[in-house]
Amino acid sequence: MIVVMKPGASKEQIEHVSKLVREMGLKDHPIVGTERTVVAVIGDDRFKDRSALESVAGVDKVVRILASYKMASKEVKKGRTAVPLGGKLGGVVGGKKVAIIAGPCSVENRTQLLETAHAVKEAGAVGLRGGAFKPRTNPYSFQGLAEKGLELLAEARDQTGLAVVTEVMAVEQVALVARYADVLQVGARNMQNFNLLNAVGEQSKPVLLKRGMSATLEEFLLAAEYIMSRGNGNVMLCERGIRTWEDYVRNTLALAAVPELHHLSHLPVVVDPSQGTGKNHLVDAMCRAAVAADADGLIIEVHNDPAHALTDGAQSITHQQFADMMKAIARIAPAVDREV
Repeated sequence: MIVVMKPGASKEQIEHVSKLVREMGLKDHPIVGTERTVVAVIGDDRFKDRSALESVAGVDKVVRILASYKMASKEVKKGRTAVPLGGKLGGVVGGKKVAIIAGPCSVENRTQLLETAHAVKEAGAVGLRGGAFKPRTNPYSFQGLAEKGLELLAEARDQTGLAVVTEVMAVEQVALVARYADVLQVGARNMQNFNLLNAVGEQSKPVLLKRGMSATLEEFLLAAEYIMSRGNGNVMLCERGIRTWEDYVRNTLALAAVPELHHLSHLPVVVDPSQGTGKNHLVDAMCRAAVAADADGLIIEVHNDPAHALTDGAQSITHQQFADMMKAIARIAPAVDREV
């Protein structure tokens, strides 16, 4: 349930409500809005007496949340959450501007990363993607440069101002990755790694959560709930395609999930057309379609030499293709009251 405070409720009144919630054996999570504050009540509240909260000074009403995901639900917060990416460029996911995160699938070497970082920044990106730890189906494939890759990402940020977005694969990596990165990415294979979700929820950096390959939207939102229930409300949902019977694409990019997630949740939605298709000639069209579907951001694989990429070269676009794509989506964004 949520406790909706009256407009102008004092800090003391909000703290008193939080104290009562804790006395009920539940967890409180105040959410401050532009007009009023609500206190989200976390835990099994099915058999709790709401009347103890309804009569408290400063409380407007107590509302049951029907969705199983409480804090991620739009019932808790009507307006869209805006998540700051960090970095020096002030990128935000969830605002009027569509945030673009771009870079190589994996960090391979200094030249490759820095050339790409400067190219995507010049074209208008606000975030730099790049994997230092790579989950690979084949154990003999390139697994990433680990901490050396993180150091190169940090150097690229220092040179360009781009926010660094990189994947964390295990609980024991969280502290290390958080030391270098601005945004921690939880990949599709780890969407239901609940220990990892709890760990990233207990640190302060924003989290980009990718949808699992066979996950329903409810499972996706419940994964976000794990992170938020640990205190980290800066969660971005990333639609990256799901596995279907089709074989003309690597994954089927479910763009209908974008407006549906906006209907269900206040969390911002990012689309990954690279993983979502697996083919570089489809990336441009899916970027345009994602912006038209009201995506809050895009995360795109860009490489200085896709033909020789160590990972996912087939779905990576060149620097010039990225620049052309940015011009294309800049023409589409105004049609949905957005900008790039």
